Amino acid sequence: MASTPEISVAIILVNWNGYAYTKACLDSLEKVTEPAFQVILVDNGSQNSEGEQLKALFPQVHLIANQDNLGFTGGNNVGIRYALEQGFEQVLLLNNDTTVTPSFLKELQICLHQAERGVAQPLILFAQDPQTLWSAGGKWNSLFGRAITLGDRVPFEKYQVRTKTLDWATGCCMLLSRVALQKAGLLNEAYFAYFEDVEWSLRIRKAGFTIGLAENSIIYHEAGAASKKQHAEGTLSPRVFYFNVRNQLFLLRQHSILLGYPYHLLRFSSWAVYFLIRGRFQKLSAVFQGIREGLFTPHNSENKWLQ
Repeated sequence: MASTPEISVAIILVNWNGYAYTKACLDSLEKVTEPAFQVILVDNGSQNSEGEQLKALFPQVHLIANQDNLGFTGGNNVGIRYALEQGFEQVLLLNNDTTVTPSFLKELQICLHQAERGVAQPLILFAQDPQTLWSAGGKWNSLFGRAITLGDRVPFEKYQVRTKTLDWATGCCMLLSRVALQKAGLLNEAYFAYFEDVEWSLRIRKAGFTIGLAENSIIYHEAGAASKKQHAEGTLSPRVFYFNVRNQLFLLRQHSILLGYPYHLLRFSSWAVYFLIRGRFQKLSAVFQGIREGLFTPHNSENKWLQ
């Protein structure tokens, strides 16, 4: 990983008890030769001093150690603020459970340099099934407030890119320009995790920027590594359902999408019935908590805007 005055890209990795994934990601980044970049590793209060262990293995990274888990939004915002203070012209958010190809960053830059681009996203494939797409970007259904993932689980060889302009980019991997960050602001920390990338993308577009798909940029994603851990009620944590429900309702409120309420509340009710039948009461409680807080608690973060 380069470290020269010509560096223009800051790559932000947030680690939270994901040492093995983060190490694999950093290993893959060492094969990227251009453009020059600096990794900012934000450790979100991990156990066993994981940030320090990773810093010892990769001394060229800049480590920021948070005392607590600030979530995807808070952890990345810490890294973004540092990157902007240091004068970086571009900031890449990269999930720690990804591995990259050597040319991914160069292709992202080519996409970002097109007129009025504020964000660029690569094609993302499943790490465990590298011939299948995880994401080719996102489409936003403004009538019902639905965030649709393009290319979801489509065989890579069969996928045809119909448009290189996206409605939203996934926070799994997105390259942003400094000017877009300064004009649109940072991630909304009220979201903590899930749907924060949709909210951010819509806000960036509202600020006058477009979002592009870099179809020649490829990375691989171990989907759900932070949330898929075996426990009493299955693989997905109840908190995943809580954040999904709550933050979906945040989006409806933020954009005043009235038709979205019956549509999504019906979806959430079906989840609740399923969890009741299966005896998954923690997840059932999480859904109801998400509905209650999504409808009635504040959804604008005090730290959203640059100061």
